[in-house]
Amino acid sequence: MRRTSTSTRGSSTSTSTRTRTSTGTRTRARRLGALVSVAALALVAGCSGVTYDQTPLPVAATPRATSPASPTTAPACDNARQSYDPLPSAPRQSNVSSISDATMRRIVDQGYLRVGVSADTYLFGARDPFTGKLEGFDIDMARAVAQAIFGDPGKISFRVITANDRLPLLQDKQVDMVVRNMSMTCDRWTKIAFSAEYYRSGQKVLVGKNVPDAAGLTLAELKGRRVCAPTGTTSLAKLQSVLGSSDVVTAPNHTGCLVLLQQGKADAITGDDTVLAGLAAQDPNTVITSARAITTEPYGIGFNKDDVYLARYVNRVIADLEADGRWKAIYDRWLAAPLGPAPAPPTPVYGR
Repeated sequence: MRRTSTSTRGSSTSTSTRTRTSTGTRTRARRLGALVSVAALALVAGCSGVTYDQTPLPVAATPRATSPASPTTAPACDNARQSYDPLPSAPRQSNVSSISDATMRRIVDQGYLRVGVSADTYLFGARDPFTGKLEGFDIDMARAVAQAIFGDPGKISFRVITANDRLPLLQDKQVDMVVRNMSMTCDRWTKIAFSAEYYRSGQKVLVGKNVPDAAGLTLAELKGRRVCAPTGTTSLAKLQSVLGSSDVVTAPNHTGCLVLLQQGKADAITGDDTVLAGLAAQDPNTVITSARAITTEPYGIGFNKDDVYLARYVNRVIADLEADGRWKAIYDRWLAAPLGPAPAPPTPVYGR
């Protein structure tokens, strides 16, 4: 597979990029086996990254202090995919004097990006069990932003978080952005800001191969069975709307759902097809059903609601990635094998 153009060597903060060769198949198999063996350890994620190349063990996110709500007028949301116009160009650290935005100047002054990510979403954001490094589609997207700002993709302090941590950490500005397969919704737009859509997924179902008629089951046909989805996700909300609450099982993340499935405490898992593809790769006794996706899930990078300039900056980076072929290279590296040839990148919607 091709390396992404944002990958570099020679920095202690950089993540090494392995060259995929014919021998990579055996390495991939060993990694998948290791991922299965450590899945039970990943039930809880969420930590404070303090260096570029190391992420501490997960701890719970700091609870937000409660305060009286202040009346705000949120703009109408007719299209959750609509984001802000990208900057005409992306200023780099070398000409930061041209940037007046306070958040952007703070990021440049601190010398790195603080990014909330997953560590257990195989193919999108997961820790390599041999090297301990974070890798995947979302990780490469985050590194592309660091490359644009600093000229170094390794200048990132990753913070491993759960799906439920995403909004409060952005609202409290404990991270600069979240790149964690997060669906853009109108409700979330009232709490945070999003980049333009950078990937499109859809909610499907994963079951054990031993389940009768497993290959064609729809979510509605799982009524009466225990179906797992992570807390704080749109997948859980959709699951509850289809099955009610009596058949719902929850976990902090999808790896936690996989453990419950393996332990016989859940009969199925629902989530984005990209996430389920990673789970199926880790456990060959499972299968994603062939039923059509029941939702459309546009992924956006999350920001604090006030950080409009940063969102516009990242929209410029995403547009450049799609235009020069780097987006496709990232897709090919992580997703072509399980999901097939790269589709066209999502068409951005601007003008918010």
